[in-house]
Order: sequence, then C-alpha cells, then structure tokens
Amino acid sequence: MAEPLLVERAGPVLRLRMNRPKLHNAFDAGLIASLTRALEAAAGDQTVRVVVLEGEGASFSAGADLQWMRGMAAASEQENREDALALARLMRTLDELPRPTLARVHGPAFGGGVGLVACCDIAIGTPQARFGLTESRLGLLPAVISPYVIAAIGARQARRWFATAEAFDAQTALRLGLLHDVVEPEALDEAVAMQVSLLCRAGPLAAASAKELVRRAAHHAGDTASLDEANAALIARLRVSPEGQEGLGAFLDKREPRWAQD
Repeated sequence: MAEPLLVERAGPVLRLRMNRPKLHNAFDAGLIASLTRALEAAAGDQTVRVVVLEGEGASFSAGADLQWMRGMAAASEQENREDALALARLMRTLDELPRPTLARVHGPAFGGGVGLVACCDIAIGTPQARFGLTESRLGLLPAVISPYVIAAIGARQARRWFATAEAFDAQTALRLGLLHDVVEPEALDEAVAMQVSLLCRAGPLAAASAKELVRRAAHHAGDTASLDEANAALIARLRVSPEGQEGLGAFLDKREPRWAQD
C-alpha cells in the first residue's frame, strides 16, 4: 500500500505531498495522522525554513474520505468527537507551525482541503482549482476548520459559503482572500519557487514569528497598551538577537546576511 503522505526535503524546504490520488487526496485517519506527525517534526527542526503542502494527482484535497465518513456515521458520538479532535489538532498544528507554510493548489479543494489552504501562510492556485465548503449538503457543517476559513475570508463571506455549500472558482477564492495568487498551471512551480526564495531570504526567526505577530495584532481585545508592550518587546528581542544583529549588520555593510547565502 502506498504511503498516504510523501515527505521530500531539498535543503531548507520541506515538501509534504498528500498521496491518495485515486481518492483525490481525501482525508482518513491515516492521512490526518501522517500530516500531523510530519508537521510536528518540522516544528522541532530548526533547519526547516519553509513547508510546501501539495497534492498528488488531479486534486489538492477533496476533504473527507466517503468510506471513512461512512464508518464514522456508524460510530458513537464520543468516537466522532475524538475523530474530530484529531482533525482539529492537524489544523491547529499547521496554522501555528513556527515555519512559513505555502499551499500549492493545483486542483480542487473541498471541505477539509479548504481548511488546509486557509491554514497556510501563502496559497497559490491555478484556474483549475475549485473550492467548496460542502458539508451542509450532508446535514453537517465545517465546524473544525471554521476558525481558519473565517480568518481567511471573513465572517460575512463565511456565513454565505457555509450555508449554501456552493462551489466557487479560483478567481472567487482570490477575491475572497483564500488564495493569494492565481497562475496558469505551467507557471505554478515558478510562482511557488519565487515565494520559497523570498521566504529563504528573510531572517529565519523573523519569518517564523510573523504569523504570531499577525495573530496577536488581529485578535487583541481593545487593550492597546498591552498590545504595544508586546509588540515593543518583540522588536526589541529581535533587534538584539544574533539574527537581528546579523541582518542589520549585513544591511549596513551592503552584503547578504549569512542565512541568505545558505
């Protein structure tokens, strides 16, 4: 049996490719566990600078595997809760990963596949990519992935797409903010490589800390004094860190910082 996830390493770049092409990279317990383990390993590996998430075959990810869903429909409520918590752990791990993440969306993404895209820091798709939060057609809702999809497209848009289960195209995903760019298939790898190159030129600590900064600024509850204190502490810590000292020194000396020469 083929591995559900292919893990490839090229220098500082880790590529995670969902490998269930005949099932359009649909989730089951095995794929969820494999993705979670790979991401947790990346979080603990300081030599990983960027994680690229992609799918084998025609689709990025079709969401939940129908056979798996059939089994869960016959399971108890407690078993379903535990199953949902495993998916929640995957999404949380990807969203909070202390490494920049990039989704290479070459084809359709539905349900949980949309959640994966929303959790990544950068998402680039092709015109062949289609999207849908189709759970309501089954009498369900995209509950586990909802925090990340809402953060990506906004509450007003989420109310529509969660309720209608309507599919939408790549240009709509771009307009909603789910995708950052849409490029032709032959230009996808080049577009991904460009973003990877930019991320590798950034300071590793700075790039890894960017999502934490955005999350804190986006979710502060009106306490501007504590937000200012936290942001001032962050920039002070970065300025005096070895990375900050190297970056500022390289800029003043008009040379590339050491991390960009690796």
